[in-house]
Amino acid sequence: MNRFRYRRFQIRAAAAAFVIAACAAGSARAEIGVTADRIVFGQIAALEGPAAALGLGMQAGLQAAFDEANIAGGVKGRKLQLVSVNDGYEPEKAVAAAKQLIAGGQIFALAGSVGTPTSAAVEPLASEAGIPFVGAFTGAEFLRQADKPNVVNIRASYAQETEAMVAHLTADLGASRIAVLYQNDAFGQAGLAGVRHALDRRRMAPIAEASYERNTVEVAGALHVIKDSDPQAVIMIGAYKPCAEFIRQARRAKLDATFVNISFVGSDALTRELGSAGAGVVVTQVVPFPGDTSIKLVRRYQAALKHTRPDAPPGFVSLEGYMVGRLLVAALAKIEGEVTRAALLDAVKRAGPFDLGGFTLRYGAHDNRGSNRVYLTVIQADGSFRPIDQLSKFGD
Repeated sequence: MNRFRYRRFQIRAAAAAFVIAACAAGSARAEIGVTADRIVFGQIAALEGPAAALGLGMQAGLQAAFDEANIAGGVKGRKLQLVSVNDGYEPEKAVAAAKQLIAGGQIFALAGSVGTPTSAAVEPLASEAGIPFVGAFTGAEFLRQADKPNVVNIRASYAQETEAMVAHLTADLGASRIAVLYQNDAFGQAGLAGVRHALDRRRMAPIAEASYERNTVEVAGALHVIKDSDPQAVIMIGAYKPCAEFIRQARRAKLDATFVNISFVGSDALTRELGSAGAGVVVTQVVPFPGDTSIKLVRRYQAALKHTRPDAPPGFVSLEGYMVGRLLVAALAKIEGEVTRAALLDAVKRAGPFDLGGFTLRYGAHDNRGSNRVYLTVIQADGSFRPIDQLSKFGD
């Protein structure tokens, strides 16, 4: 090799080394889960088992929002990818799934987790790793505290739902004997605390409290306790299978009471489980009615869901998942400069409010709640839901 050619080789080698070093430095600076053409989100939820309808619903809604954004070119040229891992609605499995996703070093944020006990297990791991924990399907108050800078909620809390339940039961129906069925874990305890507080504000207390174990339908003992108290209403803090079983058994036992379920129950799965026994059952909701196409958000959601899951009917859970996805898309679009986890959280807290199309989410430096809205719905004789403004005896 002559001197000229050797010198030219040295220049090219140096240039290549510079490019490789620059790329390596750029990769080192890039946020985990963010590449030149995509942003990867993780979801830990029940995708199998008795609570699977909740995790699958959130997954469908999130994917619909991501697909909608990706079809339009993504966010600033990056496509959004969702990686879902099943936890069976068990905290131990949720921790294992979180460690799997975090140790893999490929997720930008966690979104659409399902459940209070599972979120309680996963959120500390996410926060320790600096990973945003967005849009969990739970109204637990511990996720709404000011010392949770990595947490972003979109739904009203269980305390707000149970306050609305008690307010309507006492004001609309004049109920004074209210019993509580609750799941025996952090979720059930959170809802029970909300009911107790709402009743205490009115100088009342539950006339009976009875529980069942998570991921079971063993409710016969609880029914015995509650029926003996002769309640006018039963507030139910549980998932769809055990709550449906309780209502079926209560109907057969001639318990004449108004049954009011919290939103986590999974409304569409509940009515499928209940069949004809569902008429008159009330469910509080934290998202708009998924059939109300007068709302822009709902119209967009229905179109996006139809594209992603053509066989999936619109529902409350998948609408909530879609709203989580829409918030993430909107917040990412507001980031100026590099896409980082800190930039995402800053965009949520400082660049809002976020109008999703007739439903607005509001955040602040020390406020991660998003929404305070609670709605009422009732199951009709044909199994459909009807939005209502106040309670009445079914058929009135």
